[in-house]
Amino acid sequence: MEKNIIDLMDDLQKKQLQEVIGGMTFTKNFRSPSAEEWYVFLPGFKDPVTGGAAGKVIVHYNLFDTKHIFINTTIILDDPALHQKEVHGLVYGICDELVNRLVGYADTLLSVHSGENSYHAEYKQ
Repeated sequence: MEKNIIDLMDDLQKKQLQEVIGGMTFTKNFRSPSAEEWYVFLPGFKDPVTGGAAGKVIVHYNLFDTKHIFINTTIILDDPALHQKEVHGLVYGICDELVNRLVGYADTLLSVHSGENSYHAEYKQ
């Protein structure tokens, strides 16, 4: 039987993902009753204009506190190195970790903006 599993990341990218996640930091830039904005700092990546945070995460919370409504989360990665198709697995791993750390395991609608690596996902418990 043929193996139908495709590994998106080679060993070098897996090691890079572990290093990036290990050095990932963030700081809250803005908070309102319904939203938070976080700057994301990733080792080896930065905003090409300011030289600062590699991206930001915007989390919009549900004001009515019902379990049937998702938290809307937007991740914007500004470093052009994270826009290249070849690092899709790395971008996916970074974004998955950001959702887990900043939103937890709540039902989340995710929108990632990272050039060719942009995607949408749904996290459900």
